[in-house]
Amino acid sequence: MRSGRKKLFPMNMIFNTRHIVLFGVLCLFIATIQAQQGHIKPKELRKQVLESQNPTPKKENLKKKKGSNRPVNPYSRKPKPMVPPKPLAPIVNPLNNPKATIIYLENAETWSADKDFNPDIQVLKGNVRFRHDNALLYCDSAYFYQKANSLDAFSNVKIVQGDTLFVYGDYLYYDGNTKLARMRHNVRMENRKTTLTTDSLNYDRNINIAYYFTGGKIVDPENTLTSVWGQYSPSTDDAIFRTKVKLTNNNFILTSDTLKYNTKNHVANIVGPSHIDYKDETNIYSKKGWYNTENEKMMLLNRSLIVHKDGKTLAGDTVFYDKVKKYGEAFVNVELTDTINKSTLYGDYLYYDENNDEGLATDSALLVDWSSKDTLWVHSDTIRTYKDSVYNVAKGYFNVRIFRNDVQGIADSLVYSARDSIIKMYGEPVLWAEENQLSGDFIQTHTKDKKIEQINIQKNAIAIQKEDSIHFNQLSGKEIIAYLDSGQLYRVFVNGNAETIYYPRDDADSTLIGLNKTESSYVNMYLKNKQIERVVMTASTTGIMYPLLELSGGDLYLKNFFWLDEQRPTKSSDVMLTIPKKAREKIGTSSIMGKTPDSSGSGGTKTPPAKGQTKMQNK
Repeated sequence: MRSGRKKLFPMNMIFNTRHIVLFGVLCLFIATIQAQQGHIKPKELRKQVLESQNPTPKKENLKKKKGSNRPVNPYSRKPKPMVPPKPLAPIVNPLNNPKATIIYLENAETWSADKDFNPDIQVLKGNVRFRHDNALLYCDSAYFYQKANSLDAFSNVKIVQGDTLFVYGDYLYYDGNTKLARMRHNVRMENRKTTLTTDSLNYDRNINIAYYFTGGKIVDPENTLTSVWGQYSPSTDDAIFRTKVKLTNNNFILTSDTLKYNTKNHVANIVGPSHIDYKDETNIYSKKGWYNTENEKMMLLNRSLIVHKDGKTLAGDTVFYDKVKKYGEAFVNVELTDTINKSTLYGDYLYYDENNDEGLATDSALLVDWSSKDTLWVHSDTIRTYKDSVYNVAKGYFNVRIFRNDVQGIADSLVYSARDSIIKMYGEPVLWAEENQLSGDFIQTHTKDKKIEQINIQKNAIAIQKEDSIHFNQLSGKEIIAYLDSGQLYRVFVNGNAETIYYPRDDADSTLIGLNKTESSYVNMYLKNKQIERVVMTASTTGIMYPLLELSGGDLYLKNFFWLDEQRPTKSSDVMLTIPKKAREKIGTSSIMGKTPDSSGSGGTKTPPAKGQTKMQNK
């Protein structure tokens, strides 16, 4: 018995899967990098995913069988016993609706009507069949309200529309004026390879939309979807799901608050908080995106997150991800975090290959190593990370800037390998440690337990320690090896063509007492409490001590002296600064060759050599 009619559900929630999300093209040139397996193709995944959002329609080979427009013979079914409810005839006149079409009764085994008490109701039993427009309605029994152009159907109810759409249920309340079919109990809608099952279904034939509101399930060859509320369009294959949405695939499970889905191309549009679980292998979190469940390529927006079982996470404003090939691209505010090795790679463009464990960041690229108490920040135009066998490797290309509390640096490029814990710096590298500046053509930094133990400088090597605004202790030579303990420089060894300028201090009041210039084969300088304690040289050392005010200008500096304090990162955020490149001004003119206390007129005192070595105490 009918107890009322439901309002039509608005169709403004239907979405168009052919809509293309447009992105502005980021003008960025990245050299192709040889990966361990194959070549990295930056931004290739984004192109593939965007193109697949609007694929060229495939021509379907739909063969119509002879007589396919005819329904399955309903007379072959055995009618179920039915207890007819009390009829309630509607009061709607179909002539009041100019768009209404008439329902026709085509078959029934028995017909009856009570002209005295219910003159508007026809009671039909046995293989009942109606026709309304291009649809056929079957049932075991029915109340037919001919004047109101509506009917109530009971037991083995079936609606056949064309040769592809079939709706089954136990009860049907159908209004021919509005073309609204309300199917109840054991409802099943079949549209080609898609099946919808629910307990209560409203099907609006005017707009070809079906919706359920007490829980339902849609199954296609690729996925099974369940939700509390759902809407499905047989003509467009579009579906909308709300509240406790669950999409089950052989490879993953997607849960969401709201989801749009197309049963033909198997594409899910994420429009609410969603979680994709790849059976404890990968977890994906997104509030907005586009996901092809067939080839498992996706475009995720609004700060989406991908979490892998190996401890790596990828987050970005826009993420393109291919789960089958296991690689992704992300744009704008991208973060690739390794929770095992405790490092994060940042950039406005990032490529990540899971198979090769390789990452490439450009455009504001930044690598942060937070594996120790003292965090290391490394910035360059491009940063690449990968594994060499089982060891992690990081490379920075162009405009490298480094900051850590105990050491800071700049270079043109950098390489770090966990195999030997060595940081290699190329292209006019400079390192700062406290008041010391170290530079040369090539620098190697040796680390142990995340702490710097030794710095090796080769070719044009010079180590400078600032005493005050104009006085600098200086050592230069073919090679310099600096030794550190807990971030403090305690020894500097100069090997080959060693030249020094240093300022001894008075033991009583620590005031500078002069300027000492030396030349020797090698020099060992020892420091304590950040000050020079003693200097050990070869026996053939040539040296002169000058009064403090005797020399000025370029004579205070070695020939390869330069001071770049303005380029030194002083805090972590400074690594992102862009410092214009300029030629390094070398202001030193100092030389002691050919000078003697008598001939130079300098008033200096010649440093006497000792046997074997000359050991100078800082007195």
